[in-house]
Amino acid sequence: MIPDPIKNFINIFSQLPSIGPRQATRLAFKIIAGGKNNIETLAAAISNLKTLKICQNCFFIHSNPENLCSICSNPSRKKDIIMIVEKETDLISLERPKKFSGRYLVLGELTKSGVLESVQKLRLNNLKEFIKRELNGQAQEIIVAINPTAYGDLNAMIISKELEGFSKKITRLGRGIPTGGEIEFSDEETLGQALERRI
Repeated sequence: MIPDPIKNFINIFSQLPSIGPRQATRLAFKIIAGGKNNIETLAAAISNLKTLKICQNCFFIHSNPENLCSICSNPSRKKDIIMIVEKETDLISLERPKKFSGRYLVLGELTKSGVLESVQKLRLNNLKEFIKRELNGQAQEIIVAINPTAYGDLNAMIISKELEGFSKKITRLGRGIPTGGEIEFSDEETLGQALERRI
């Protein structure tokens, strides 16, 4: 009854975060109702995502001609203060208050098991190499900006242990963000306070 192109769309889009089969079905029919021009515009927007690259320093996504994102290539950003975040959306949210002038490391989505995945270990090793090469083996401060949940606290502890000796101090965001809350959904004022009151 449902044509194959729609079934395929539902199958692909229902795998995205917060979109199940029902939401994907509604989305498909909404896009079709917008007409061919609407479909072509959407297809072009998705296709353009292929042009993006991952920063070789912090692993944030960018479209610069060189291999570094605009934060890592900005000479006015402090190299020796590094904030570790879980997701790209956390970095975007933490940039919004304009209270942080250091660099980042996007670690990737953490599991609830408290075990770092091989990709996350590689990214932490990349950070250690950067600190050895660019900062004479020690950063001024590493801020572990992981969501203040039970498993977030466990992962933050593991990350802090992993980076012991690579920074004069390792801190967490201040508890302006409520326990169980998520960085991505926090407002600018809360994030600004969390940055200022880091512990």
